[in-house]
Amino acid sequence: MTGDASSSALSYSSGSNALSHVYIQYPPLRCHVPGSRKLFYDDGNKLILSLTPNQVFSWKIATYNPYAAPSFDPISEGSVLSIRYSLDLKHLAIQRSSHEIQFWNKETGDTFSQKCRSESESILGFFWTDCPTCDIVFVKTSGLELYTYGTESRNLQLVQTKKLSISWYIYTHESRLVLLASGIQCKSFTGFQLSSAGMISLPKFEMAMAKSEANSKPILAAEDLHIITVYGRIYCLQFDRVAMLLNSYRFYRDAVVQQKCLPVILDSLTSDRCEIIQGSLPVYSDRISVSVVDNVLLVHQVEARVVIIYDIYADSQAPISAPLPLFLRGYSKANVAFSQTASRTSGASESKNLSYTEETTYGDQWKFLVPDLVLDVSNGSLWKISLDLEGISASSSEVQLILEFLQRRKLEAEKAKQLSLAIVRTIILERKPIPMVARAVDVLLAAYSQAIKTCSYNKRSRTEEISSSNAPNAAVGESITGIDVSRSINHKPESVPGYDSHNRSVMATSESDGPSIEKKERGDLLEPGLLGSEDLPTRQSQTLIPANNQLNSSASQRNQSIVTSSAATSPADFYSHVFSPIKEEMTGDGSYLTAITIEFLQSCSLEKLKVYPNTYALLVQILARDERYAELGLFIMNKIIEPSKEVALQLLDSGRQNQQIRKLGLDILRQLSLHHDYVLLLVQDGYYLQALRYARKNKVNTVRPSLFLEAAYISKDPQHLAAVLRFFSDFIPGFKSSADHNTYHRFVAELNS
Repeated sequence: MTGDASSSALSYSSGSNALSHVYIQYPPLRCHVPGSRKLFYDDGNKLILSLTPNQVFSWKIATYNPYAAPSFDPISEGSVLSIRYSLDLKHLAIQRSSHEIQFWNKETGDTFSQKCRSESESILGFFWTDCPTCDIVFVKTSGLELYTYGTESRNLQLVQTKKLSISWYIYTHESRLVLLASGIQCKSFTGFQLSSAGMISLPKFEMAMAKSEANSKPILAAEDLHIITVYGRIYCLQFDRVAMLLNSYRFYRDAVVQQKCLPVILDSLTSDRCEIIQGSLPVYSDRISVSVVDNVLLVHQVEARVVIIYDIYADSQAPISAPLPLFLRGYSKANVAFSQTASRTSGASESKNLSYTEETTYGDQWKFLVPDLVLDVSNGSLWKISLDLEGISASSSEVQLILEFLQRRKLEAEKAKQLSLAIVRTIILERKPIPMVARAVDVLLAAYSQAIKTCSYNKRSRTEEISSSNAPNAAVGESITGIDVSRSINHKPESVPGYDSHNRSVMATSESDGPSIEKKERGDLLEPGLLGSEDLPTRQSQTLIPANNQLNSSASQRNQSIVTSSAATSPADFYSHVFSPIKEEMTGDGSYLTAITIEFLQSCSLEKLKVYPNTYALLVQILARDERYAELGLFIMNKIIEPSKEVALQLLDSGRQNQQIRKLGLDILRQLSLHHDYVLLLVQDGYYLQALRYARKNKVNTVRPSLFLEAAYISKDPQHLAAVLRFFSDFIPGFKSSADHNTYHRFVAELNS
């Protein structure tokens, strides 16, 4: 929707800004062409369309590229109320008036028009769909009309009608959901989801609206509704301008459930126009818009000119960070000159003067597009909205909450991972209380364990253009099983009018990169599985109903560079990025570091994760450095420190001053059947005869004879040297003719003389 507010000056720099947590990156995509009349957004194909009197220019924005060049098609002159390409891009539909839509076949050049049958009805809009029963849907004041497009005929075939009175509608291709408003106040709604899985009708419902002080009945407008998709679920956010509340509705196949309310505060927290209620999420403007970036809800306060970040996954009803302005990153005079040159080189259209207009935000002509774009209609510029994870993590003092937030991020998973590790490293270096560090470690290892179980760890998302018409849909009818032990089994869910206690199904968007996840909502409401690695929130709905079948919408286009799709941190990452860098800095605080390492081992055990061997070796080093040999021995014998080659070598190194510890290291080598290493250490310690017997017994033939001979020669004992020489002469074929035999045979003679 368009934000109608005065523009505000934007701060800008080239890096992370502590005064903002949401940013747009300079340069934008220029969508202005000479003679352009209007800009349109074709969300079904992810296209920005710019119209001249006889041409339509289109920019692909599925993979956002500010230097992308447009393609164009000819169109006939005339008024244009709406324009959309078919999902296969073979046809172009143009709404010429409230009674006529014109169609153009790009391959044949044929055109025809579809008009209203009755003068009493008018066309509110239309959209193309990948539903198997129809190709295009007309939304009229008299209801819906579903048509198929005949490739050989020059007309549309009507396949189905839905008769009902419609005042206005909203639709997003991302959710495949259309909501039809009716009634005097436009607060009664009928919904349909048209995806490749088929057409699903939602039950009729009404949205809550407060009465004004004059007891008049306010009318709900289309710009007050926002359909969003968060963590695979479809919601509708409704702005009640009288009550100053942002109401949230969750869509199920046979019900629409109102979630929590988000109070909108007009002027200040003490405003008498708003009552702060428990569980509310305050915002700060009476005109708002919303975006969703990486499953994070951004509520734009248009008049206050700030953004508030919400993560509906979290238990806390508070924003992730304080309200801060939108930030323009990368803007400079040099970048302006370069972007203009690049635009001309790539064949893009001539851009306007950027001296002031693109340094402002929330202009009168700003139009927010689903889910994370904003179109500046006045300047013909398209911006992509992004999160500054570094700024968000740096501004939060709630370590556990910010780590949970970072672990849920997918678009910048590697950055979220590095920030998570840096936070844990910092709180250890700052000697924070051990329970705080333990909780932080638990969060990261629990996320890693979940990523392993759902096969999302090490998964990659690859840059590729996927036509939204071919985007896969999850089949209707997935069932979710499992029990949530976080609530008492005797707890009874709240009742909802119109519900019965069986066969409730859930509407969710699908992911296109993995198997569904089994997850149970707190209480009795079973949440939809996601086709991917997204975890569902575990504490959201106020009304909890059992569910068997889920309603799914197609996934939106996934077009990204190759990145890890999980921010999960493995035990090996902990050693490389946390323990190893800090071990020298905490030399004088071995007890604290030992306690932290023990907490880490306990968390790994709880999650059934294999500990990186060098972590055990580090614990051996810390205990030996503090001369806590008795504890070290107990840790080894009680298997708190798991045996490994790394542990054995560290025990041998640390046991230079304590033979008992060194013996533990040798015992581990024998226990692990590391015969080669064991023999080498025996020779190194001067026990070459014992090493020979061990090598003979265990058939170790990888140790060079010269090592044994050299050790015997250093002992200056001619009998021992002769015995070793005779051993190799007897058991190694051809040894008598080797250079080693001749050399050490001469040494034996010299020692005897």
